[in-house]
Amino acid sequence: MEFLGTTQVASYCGTQKSCLFPDPAPTSTTKDSYQSYYLPGYRYLSSWRPSLLHRVVSVPPRSAEQFSPTGRPPTVLSTLRSALHTRYSTRDWHRANMVQLKGSEASRYWAGRLNTDCSRMMQDKDQLTHQMQEDSSRNLRERISNIDFWRTELTYELECLLKETHALEAAKKRLECAIGEIQGLMKTAVECLYNREKRKEVDLVHDDVEKNLIKEVDIYKDCQEILAKLAQRISHQLGINRDAQHALEQDLSDKNSAHVIDVKCFNLRNTSDSINFYCGVEKADGTVSVPATWAKFSEDNVRCSQHARASSVKLREDTEVALESTSEELWNQFVSTNLAFNKRIAEVADVKNKLQTQLAKVLQEIFQTEDTIKLLERSIMAKEYPLKVAQTRLQGRARRPNIELCRDAPQFQLVTEVYTIDDTIQTLKKLLQETHDTLQMLLHNKSKLEHDISVKANSFFIDKKCMDMRKTFPCTPRLIGYT
Repeated sequence: MEFLGTTQVASYCGTQKSCLFPDPAPTSTTKDSYQSYYLPGYRYLSSWRPSLLHRVVSVPPRSAEQFSPTGRPPTVLSTLRSALHTRYSTRDWHRANMVQLKGSEASRYWAGRLNTDCSRMMQDKDQLTHQMQEDSSRNLRERISNIDFWRTELTYELECLLKETHALEAAKKRLECAIGEIQGLMKTAVECLYNREKRKEVDLVHDDVEKNLIKEVDIYKDCQEILAKLAQRISHQLGINRDAQHALEQDLSDKNSAHVIDVKCFNLRNTSDSINFYCGVEKADGTVSVPATWAKFSEDNVRCSQHARASSVKLREDTEVALESTSEELWNQFVSTNLAFNKRIAEVADVKNKLQTQLAKVLQEIFQTEDTIKLLERSIMAKEYPLKVAQTRLQGRARRPNIELCRDAPQFQLVTEVYTIDDTIQTLKKLLQETHDTLQMLLHNKSKLEHDISVKANSFFIDKKCMDMRKTFPCTPRLIGYT
């Protein structure tokens, strides 16, 4: 833009071509074609336009000869020339066009990236859908294989159980026995159970030792009454066999129905006629088990049947040699309980050592976490001064006068710097809060580990005391009634 006092060959008086862009069409103005350019991340900046308005100076009237010595009328009248001082300059026009082109190029670039991302996303989702359907078919195939396996196991176990039940029904037994040493062994086992009730909290667990001790006490009681009540036990065992048989038959029937349904589902394809939409079916979860409990249910049925068959075999063997089998059973159970005791003592000692090792590691991690908190606090404090500098610079540059209040490169950089440092401080503060939470979790774990170590030490002492009580076992002649 030219000022008052310039010659008539100034840039606004004649035609001046730009080396960058052609002359605009006469139907539009540069002011109308200018579009606002927004800096990414800069909040609601108004479009730039010159804020410095030039003052129109009144020019005293002159004669034609004085204005033009040759008598020729002036190229631009005084009033028109004064009005031109309020318009944009050619430099402003080129700058506005440059901003417009850059904005258009940026829009086109981001639109191209969006189209590419959409294409890639559609391909990924198509592959994901196909892969999910393949995985579902593979899972159904594996499920059918698992059902076939358990159908075979249940069928075999059911046949074995039926044979054993028929053999037990035909068995007739007559037994005589007198046992005098069982009461002392039973007293020791009961005392061990009472001592193990002094365990604390989570160590008061129904483990293999307790199961074996309970089983040992039951065997002692059974052995005291086995001779007189063997026939009644056989009748009771027949009832157990029937329950196990019913459970096996019911489970086998359910497995057959599930096999038919899963085979039908496995054979469904995208071109099948029987497929349809069932809205909301994925939200209604009617399942009652998971693969682990599903397999465990059949496994428990098989084990229950196996245990029933083993008990039936034992009862039939007791018919032939009641005293020998009773003595052997007592000894086997005694050894099994002792092995369970030794195993449990080793497990408790191993867990206690691991807890102590873990406690040392937790203490070390607590120290490191505290150091990390200090470093984070220092880092946050160190970021405050650069933020103050950047904001102070922005505040100072906001006082630039008139047209000097320009959105130049320093302005862009300072705004970006403020946002970046502020985001950095917020990220560090969030990380500091997470570190504080982690420290509290570590302190809580430290307290729990110290408490668990004391609990394990108490359990270790009790089991060792019980093992000292079980060092001796009566000889076979005393168990079968000899003095």
